[in-house]
Amino acid sequence: MDSVSLDVVDRRLLHALQLDGRAPFSRLAPVLDVSERTLGRRYSRLLATGRLRVTGVADTRRVGNAEWLVRLRVRPDATAALARALSRRADTAWVTVVSSGAEIACLFRVPAEAPLSELARHPAVLAIDVYRVLRHFMQHRWQGRMSALSAEQVAALRAPEQTGAGPIVLSDLDERLLPILAADGRAAYPQLARAVGWSESAVRRRVDELRRARLLGFDVEIDPALFGFTVQSLLWLTVSPRRLVAVANTLAADREAAFVGATTGASNLLVCLVCRDIDALYHYTTERIAALDGIERMEVSPISGYAKRAAPPRSP
Repeated sequence: MDSVSLDVVDRRLLHALQLDGRAPFSRLAPVLDVSERTLGRRYSRLLATGRLRVTGVADTRRVGNAEWLVRLRVRPDATAALARALSRRADTAWVTVVSSGAEIACLFRVPAEAPLSELARHPAVLAIDVYRVLRHFMQHRWQGRMSALSAEQVAALRAPEQTGAGPIVLSDLDERLLPILAADGRAAYPQLARAVGWSESAVRRRVDELRRARLLGFDVEIDPALFGFTVQSLLWLTVSPRRLVAVANTLAADREAAFVGATTGASNLLVCLVCRDIDALYHYTTERIAALDGIERMEVSPISGYAKRAAPPRSP
């Protein structure tokens, strides 16, 4: 993977894309005070390194899917191959290797139950723990990548407010569009039209409708190490029921938090942490977590790497 470092322009571009992943460079350029050509060149450079992707993400609840967090204890010699196989599945949202390859944690988005019998038959799988994700507590991105723009610039670039309703039935066009946008959230409308076999105007109109209905959003996958944060971990917490919501909301406001979700199971709160280094992780878990009332048990699983964050893996 190519070496890359971020300067001020890169950081501002990445912050802007967090606000609106499909915003054209023509809209970003005057707010960031950088030419369209420069923004396009910077984006292409980061994209080529494999450190950046913009992906379209469908709202799980709106399309009637459930989220299942599956924790697999695996034979370390088979971890990489199994993680790759899981990443190629359409029903996995992210796949991460933890505990130096002794485990894989993955999130399934499926209409009903997670495919446990299939996983249990895999010869590399030694044990399975399954948790239903009940509630997401973070309504914002990881804050470590959201500090390059001023409040005025953020206000100028933020995507329009969207109004969602109840569950929605996907159309044939939606079924074709969403996987393409999941692979490349910034795919141009002519490219999308050719891929789905519909007119460009119909595709443009439908993407706008899905966004306004809050069924479709856009996420920016970026390696935190580019911002100087080198340690990521999953934090499995058992929290007293009467304190669960308070603890979750408190942690969701922390700069280190990238995900906070309530789950079923003995560990009823999952937190994904992004820390600057191992010392920062130690201080967070022994000081920040220890100071919170209601936490009964904590387990820390260092993340060794991601086979899939949200977007499908790139073709070789």
